[in-house]
Amino acid sequence: MAGSLIQGAVTRDNLRPVTTQATQAATVADVCALLDSWYPPAWAESWDRVGLVLGDPDAPVRRILCVVDCVPETAAEALDRGADLIVAHHPLLLRGVSSVAPTTYKGRIVHQLIRAGVALFVAHTNADVANPGVSDALAARLGLRDLRPLRPAEGAAAGEGRGHGRIGRLAEPTRLGDLVRYAAEALPTARWGIRATGDPSQTVTTVAVCGGAGDSFLADARDADVYLTADLRHHPASEHASAGDGPALIDVGHWTSERPWLDGVAERLRNATGLEVLVSDIITDPWTLHEPGRASAGTTI
Repeated sequence: MAGSLIQGAVTRDNLRPVTTQATQAATVADVCALLDSWYPPAWAESWDRVGLVLGDPDAPVRRILCVVDCVPETAAEALDRGADLIVAHHPLLLRGVSSVAPTTYKGRIVHQLIRAGVALFVAHTNADVANPGVSDALAARLGLRDLRPLRPAEGAAAGEGRGHGRIGRLAEPTRLGDLVRYAAEALPTARWGIRATGDPSQTVTTVAVCGGAGDSFLADARDADVYLTADLRHHPASEHASAGDGPALIDVGHWTSERPWLDGVAERLRNATGLEVLVSDIITDPWTLHEPGRASAGTTI
């Protein structure tokens, strides 16, 4: 059966493509089992909701679409591109709901996918702490070397280099201003771009990164020259910058910081299953307009 074929690929480090036949099509359950082996649900935070959200486990899978967010635009993309399964980073149903009626925002998505026979799978904080995981993909875009966790994982996920964020070393020292420009070129930036705080001429050798909202890890990044993450709140960032004894800060936006992971998980799925795996480039960052304002209001680099 297809399940045994894919499981065999797992035991060989997921590097060998699986040849599927028409009578042995991979199923939703097969792909979910593979993803669970890379991102075990036990690694997720207790508040998180990961795994199969909707879809028939026995349904065949021919094409997969990887997305950061399952929103109306990416759900429509999955239907337009003929995907049988969406692999999303952010949960669609993170908090409890009393209804998934089609008159509600999330209910409309659920009904749309079920009617079209498209399954939905989520790997969230279990993919954040994985090695390789979300922050490894972000670090790779910046060319960081000698990676270690920003905050090592505890509990079920502990060990083997797993944890939140990564700290690494640049191939060669650079100026902060140049690093900000490079990040804007290397990352799939959303409309609002990238913002930073610090001396543009500061020499940077070590960089800490964290995909997603990362200001809760500010203290963990204190030994780095720069901390690049997303969703830095006003007061923590302001107090950190005023103290003057920690890393410079670069905020790249939530979608931007997590989009690189899609390429990695898509490649792993292709190698392990032989299926067609697509990556969504629809920007799901909610901010769609940006006006930089008067140049005198900030420091140029």
